[in-house]
Amino acid sequence: MALGSNTKFYETPNHPFQGERIAEEAGLMGKYGLKNKEELWRAQSELRQYRREARKLIGGAGGDTDVAEQEGEEFVTRLKRIGVLNEGDSLDDVLALSVTDILERRLQTVVYRNGLANTTQQARQFVTHGHITVDGSRVRIPSYTVEVAEEDAVEFDSSSPLTDELHPERAEDQ
Repeated sequence: MALGSNTKFYETPNHPFQGERIAEEAGLMGKYGLKNKEELWRAQSELRQYRREARKLIGGAGGDTDVAEQEGEEFVTRLKRIGVLNEGDSLDDVLALSVTDILERRLQTVVYRNGLANTTQQARQFVTHGHITVDGSRVRIPSYTVEVAEEDAVEFDSSSPLTDELHPERAEDQ
Protein backbone atom coordinates (compact mmCIF):
# COMPACT_ATOMS: atom_id res chain seq x y z
CA MET A 1 0.00 0.00 0.00
CA ALA A 2 1.38 3.39 -0.95
CA LEU A 3 2.21 5.88 1.73
CA GLY A 4 -0.52 8.41 2.32
CA SER A 5 -3.23 6.40 0.64
CA ASN A 6 -6.60 6.53 2.31
CA THR A 7 -8.09 3.26 3.47
CA LYS A 8 -11.53 2.71 4.92
CA PHE A 9 -11.73 0.29 7.80
CA TYR A 10 -15.36 -0.53 7.19
CA GLU A 11 -17.74 -1.59 4.46
CA THR A 12 -20.90 0.34 3.68
CA PRO A 13 -24.22 -1.45 3.12
CA ASN A 14 -24.85 -2.84 -0.38
CA HIS A 15 -28.35 -1.38 -0.49
CA PRO A 16 -28.30 2.05 1.13
CA PHE A 17 -32.05 2.69 1.25
CA GLN A 18 -33.59 -0.24 3.11
CA GLY A 19 -36.05 1.05 5.68
CA GLU A 20 -35.75 -1.90 8.05
CA ARG A 21 -31.92 -1.75 8.15
CA ILE A 22 -31.97 2.03 8.59
CA ALA A 23 -34.38 1.73 11.54
CA GLU A 24 -32.24 -0.99 13.13
CA GLU A 25 -29.08 1.12 12.69
CA ALA A 26 -30.81 4.17 14.21
CA GLY A 27 -31.81 2.10 17.24
CA LEU A 28 -28.25 0.86 17.77
CA MET A 29 -26.84 4.37 17.32
CA GLY A 30 -29.20 5.70 19.99
CA LYS A 31 -28.61 2.83 22.41
CA TYR A 32 -24.81 2.98 22.18
CA GLY A 33 -24.46 6.75 21.67
CA LEU A 34 -22.61 6.48 18.37
CA LYS A 35 -21.69 9.70 16.58
CA ASN A 36 -22.48 8.47 13.07
CA LYS A 37 -23.18 5.31 11.10
CA GLU A 38 -19.52 4.96 10.21
CA GLU A 39 -18.84 3.88 13.81
CA LEU A 40 -21.55 1.23 13.53
CA TRP A 41 -20.24 0.07 10.16
CA ARG A 42 -16.73 -0.25 11.65
CA ALA A 43 -18.10 -2.53 14.37
CA GLN A 44 -20.00 -4.57 11.78
CA SER A 45 -16.85 -4.91 9.67
CA GLU A 46 -14.86 -6.00 12.73
CA LEU A 47 -17.49 -8.67 13.43
CA ARG A 48 -17.37 -9.73 9.77
CA GLN A 49 -13.58 -10.18 10.06
CA TYR A 50 -13.95 -12.34 13.19
CA ARG A 51 -16.53 -14.55 11.48
CA ARG A 52 -14.41 -14.78 8.32
CA GLU A 53 -11.40 -15.90 10.38
CA ALA A 54 -13.49 -18.51 12.24
CA ARG A 55 -14.93 -19.89 8.98
CA LYS A 56 -11.42 -20.04 7.49
CA LEU A 57 -10.13 -22.00 10.50
CA ILE A 58 -13.08 -24.42 10.52
CA GLY A 59 -12.95 -24.84 6.72
CA GLY A 60 -9.17 -25.35 6.76
CA ALA A 61 -9.62 -28.18 9.23
CA GLY A 62 -12.17 -29.87 6.94
CA GLY A 63 -15.01 -29.17 9.35
CA ASP A 64 -13.23 -30.98 12.21
CA THR A 65 -13.87 -28.55 15.08
CA ASP A 66 -11.24 -30.12 17.38
CA VAL A 67 -8.44 -29.52 14.86
CA ALA A 68 -9.80 -26.04 14.10
CA GLU A 69 -9.96 -25.31 17.84
CA GLN A 70 -6.24 -26.13 18.21
CA GLU A 71 -5.25 -24.03 15.19
CA GLY A 72 -7.45 -21.13 16.24
CA GLU A 73 -6.56 -21.22 19.94
CA GLU A 74 -4.69 -17.90 19.72
CA PHE A 75 -7.61 -16.26 17.87
CA VAL A 76 -10.18 -17.48 20.43
CA THR A 77 -7.92 -16.44 23.32
CA ARG A 78 -7.70 -12.92 21.88
CA LEU A 79 -11.50 -12.69 21.61
CA LYS A 80 -11.84 -13.88 25.21
CA ARG A 81 -9.24 -11.31 26.34
CA ILE A 82 -11.18 -8.43 24.80
CA GLY A 83 -14.44 -9.82 26.22
CA VAL A 84 -16.23 -10.64 22.97
CA LEU A 85 -16.31 -14.33 23.92
CA ASN A 86 -16.91 -15.77 27.40
CA GLU A 87 -14.51 -18.22 29.04
CA GLY A 88 -16.47 -21.36 28.10
CA ASP A 89 -17.01 -20.33 24.46
CA SER A 90 -15.32 -22.01 21.51
CA LEU A 91 -14.57 -21.26 17.86
CA ASP A 92 -18.15 -22.18 16.85
CA ASP A 93 -19.49 -19.43 19.12
CA VAL A 94 -17.68 -16.79 17.03
CA LEU A 95 -20.17 -17.45 14.23
CA ALA A 96 -23.07 -16.68 16.60
CA LEU A 97 -21.75 -13.25 17.67
CA SER A 98 -23.74 -10.11 16.93
CA VAL A 99 -22.68 -6.50 16.46
CA THR A 100 -23.91 -5.67 19.98
CA ASP A 101 -21.18 -7.96 21.38
CA ILE A 102 -18.60 -5.70 19.71
CA LEU A 103 -20.33 -2.44 20.71
CA GLU A 104 -20.51 -3.53 24.37
CA ARG A 105 -16.70 -3.58 24.55
CA ARG A 106 -16.27 0.09 23.54
CA LEU A 107 -14.88 2.38 26.26
CA GLN A 108 -17.87 4.67 25.85
CA THR A 109 -20.27 1.80 26.66
CA VAL A 110 -18.14 0.49 29.54
CA VAL A 111 -18.07 3.96 31.14
CA TYR A 112 -21.87 4.09 30.93
CA ARG A 113 -22.36 0.49 32.17
CA ASN A 114 -20.00 1.11 35.13
CA GLY A 115 -22.22 4.00 36.22
CA LEU A 116 -19.69 6.78 35.60
CA ALA A 117 -22.13 8.59 33.27
CA ASN A 118 -25.89 9.07 33.09
CA THR A 119 -26.17 8.38 29.34
CA THR A 120 -24.03 6.89 26.59
CA GLN A 121 -23.76 10.36 25.04
CA GLN A 122 -22.48 11.78 28.33
CA ALA A 123 -20.03 8.86 28.56
CA ARG A 124 -18.74 9.77 25.09
CA GLN A 125 -18.27 13.38 26.19
CA PHE A 126 -16.40 12.36 29.36
CA VAL A 127 -14.06 10.18 27.29
CA THR A 128 -13.36 12.76 24.56
CA HIS A 129 -12.82 15.55 27.11
CA GLY A 130 -10.18 13.46 28.90
CA HIS A 131 -12.02 12.73 32.16
CA ILE A 132 -11.62 8.93 31.91
CA THR A 133 -8.54 6.79 32.52
CA VAL A 134 -8.03 3.10 31.78
CA ASP A 135 -5.45 1.43 34.00
CA GLY A 136 -4.08 4.86 34.97
CA SER A 137 -3.70 6.13 31.38
CA ARG A 138 -5.98 8.82 30.00
CA VAL A 139 -7.88 7.54 26.95
CA ARG A 140 -9.74 9.99 24.69
CA ILE A 141 -11.03 7.50 22.13
CA PRO A 142 -14.68 6.42 22.69
CA SER A 143 -14.22 3.38 20.41
CA TYR A 144 -11.23 2.07 22.42
CA THR A 145 -11.76 -1.66 23.01
CA VAL A 146 -11.66 -2.37 26.74
CA GLU A 147 -10.16 -5.73 27.65
CA VAL A 148 -11.73 -7.80 30.43
CA ALA A 149 -8.68 -7.25 32.68
CA GLU A 150 -8.95 -3.46 32.24
CA GLU A 151 -12.70 -3.23 32.87
CA ASP A 152 -12.40 -2.62 36.62
CA ALA A 153 -9.61 -0.07 36.06
CA VAL A 154 -11.90 2.35 34.14
CA GLU A 155 -12.35 5.42 36.34
CA PHE A 156 -12.28 9.20 36.43
CA ASP A 157 -8.89 10.88 35.98
CA SER A 158 -7.56 12.06 39.34
CA SER A 159 -7.13 15.62 38.02
CA SER A 160 -10.69 15.73 36.64
CA PRO A 161 -13.27 17.86 38.44
CA LEU A 162 -15.63 14.87 38.05
CA THR A 163 -13.78 13.02 40.83
CA ASP A 164 -15.75 15.19 43.27
CA GLU A 165 -18.82 13.20 44.38
CA LEU A 166 -20.92 16.39 44.45
CA HIS A 167 -20.15 17.42 40.86
CA PRO A 168 -23.50 18.17 39.12
CA GLU A 169 -22.69 15.98 36.09
CA ARG A 170 -21.92 12.87 38.14
CA ALA A 171 -24.27 9.92 37.84
CA GLU A 172 -26.91 10.00 40.58
CA ASP A 173 -26.71 6.31 41.50
CA GLN A 174 -23.13 6.45 42.76
